[in-house]
Amino acid sequence: MTKPLLLITGIAGRIGSAAAALFSEHFQIVGLDIAEPEMLNEKIDYIFTDISSLENVRDSLNKVKEKYGDQIAAFIHLAAYYDFTGGAWDKYQKITINGTDNLLTVLQDFQLDQFIFSSTMLVYAPCKMGEKISEGSPLDPKWEYPLSKVKTEELILEKRGKASSVILRIAGVYDDDCNSIPISQHILRIYRKELESHFFPGNVHHGASFLHMEDLIRALLLIVEKRKELDPEEVFVLGESEVMSFQDLQNELGRLIHGKPWWTIRIPKWFAKMGAWLKKWLQNAKKSFIQPWMIDIADDHYDLDIQKAKELLGFEPAHNLKNCLPEIIGKFKKNPQKWIEHHEI
Repeated sequence: MTKPLLLITGIAGRIGSAAAALFSEHFQIVGLDIAEPEMLNEKIDYIFTDISSLENVRDSLNKVKEKYGDQIAAFIHLAAYYDFTGGAWDKYQKITINGTDNLLTVLQDFQLDQFIFSSTMLVYAPCKMGEKISEGSPLDPKWEYPLSKVKTEELILEKRGKASSVILRIAGVYDDDCNSIPISQHILRIYRKELESHFFPGNVHHGASFLHMEDLIRALLLIVEKRKELDPEEVFVLGESEVMSFQDLQNELGRLIHGKPWWTIRIPKWFAKMGAWLKKWLQNAKKSFIQPWMIDIADDHYDLDIQKAKELLGFEPAHNLKNCLPEIIGKFKKNPQKWIEHHEI
């Protein structure tokens, strides 16, 4: 019996490759990416695809049609432009927004059941302590990355055609090796005992939800499996219910790395901005992770309500960041330099 067809953009990335490995047991996988994935086999095919080029997208999907036919069970769209320091808007427009437009345009020629888009919880306005963010909470993207996701979400609803759409507003993703930009930067500041590791320009009792990679992949599988049961247009918030505050994360990392809690002092935003600009001026800008604009959102608090995912998908995260930190730091301590190089810090 022929396996149903599932396409993944960004298959060479961490999420894409993990999803392909799991889904390949039940689906024929075709990955679309500008980089070739490592785990190609008879279950996982790959076609070079630059989603920013309509001509290239059309050529790639024609190859899919010639080899596998025009019936696609699900299309998981992970490829997007991302720059944690902000980045040029034209790249977000070209890759994230126009790239998705190109895909949806060509997919009109296929019988597609489900289109899944990986968005971010950062499209939402932050919440107050004691409140939770759910699917219907107000949107307020504060920088280029979440803004590009909001615009792409709107495009998907407009151009999905007969396919159902699922938009996933996902918390920051990490795994047992870390592979999270903000967490890895936090670890390194404390490991090096940098002066700035003791100062924070926001409410130290605020924090943000995270989501373990394995839980995200499991959620994706549930969504694809239930593609015939879900509404034509769905949105899910995905993240861990327990949020570590900045202070809790500081103290836990301090204990795991240096054997003691890490003292933290809140400083005025103007002072932090002055320090960030000075550091950026003294160093190559690429070496400075903390950008002045980040200081304005240091107070933001993201605590997620995943009740909808629990009820409709039967999904609940099996991990939480606090319990995973000992393993993350244990791997870091085995070879800090190799770990730093892996995270490209």
